[in-house]
Amino acid sequence: MRLGVLDVGSNTVHLLVVDARRGGHPTPMSSTKASLRLAEAIDTSGKLTRRGADKLIGTIDEFAKIATSSGCSELMAFATSAVRDAKNSEDVLSRVKSDTGVDLRVLTGVDESRLTFLAVRRWYGWSAGRIINIDIGGGSLELSSGVDEEPDVAMSLPLGAGRLTREWLPDDPPGRRRVAMLRDWLANELSEAGAAITEAGSPDLAVATSKTFRSLARLTGAAPSGAGPRVKRTLTAAGLRQLIAFISRMTASDRAELEGVSADRAPQIVAGALVAEASMKALGIESVDICPWALREGLILRKLDSEADGTALVGGETASRRMSVRNAGR
Repeated sequence: MRLGVLDVGSNTVHLLVVDARRGGHPTPMSSTKASLRLAEAIDTSGKLTRRGADKLIGTIDEFAKIATSSGCSELMAFATSAVRDAKNSEDVLSRVKSDTGVDLRVLTGVDESRLTFLAVRRWYGWSAGRIINIDIGGGSLELSSGVDEEPDVAMSLPLGAGRLTREWLPDDPPGRRRVAMLRDWLANELSEAGAAITEAGSPDLAVATSKTFRSLARLTGAAPSGAGPRVKRTLTAAGLRQLIAFISRMTASDRAELEGVSADRAPQIVAGALVAEASMKALGIESVDICPWALREGLILRKLDSEADGTALVGGETASRRMSVRNAGR
């Protein structure tokens, strides 16, 4: 079947069109992105602004049409931290439904962690043993550990790269004192979570997912994306420390000139690197393998599994919907 996966994140809205079947490798057919920076459209009362909601609705409407024209039989639309944290999220979701016909579902942080872990497990297989996974988003950090497809421990913390950039590193470049302060604060924030993850068992494999980790690995010498998803890419703690010393002295515009860093990600890559460093330290990890699969693939895999055995996708009910008549007719 051909599926559309619509991912509404803190920074971008991403439509991934894949051909998928149970027992097979999901094959990407097209990828479309729009940078909305929804987390920056939250006002002082904690609500997504009218302008931010309008941009989101317009983008979802456009991407739903792309999914239909691409031959998708279903569109799985989900939102993460930015929409989840907005105090008017229910109103926004209602507007999305009424204006576009798309049923946008909000994932909990724990569901994000669990589904990402599923994707990682399927990528590396059973021979990997116990896996610890770290995923850094714009608004949150997900940590998980397990030996099965369902992790023993899965958690989500409000330590995303975009969130910490806004709260801790407003200057450009950020300055040594602020970087040092954020480093110390992260160490304290992650101590309890790190202990909970490590108590579940020593990992046989440490993995990292997300665009942040892919960019950090590229900046420390990993192969470019053009080399393909099956090339092994790693990020070491030593390389990360050297990288932080380098990029924290640069402006965002200068960081955007570095290979592997987009203009959208450049402002928050320093905070992302600090979260990565603190997470690896809290977990006692000296290096991570970069997995090309993450949350979107986890949702696809869970959907295929749920269709086979009749179980729910996430949160007690299916998060997948048939393409609506309204969208299909456009």
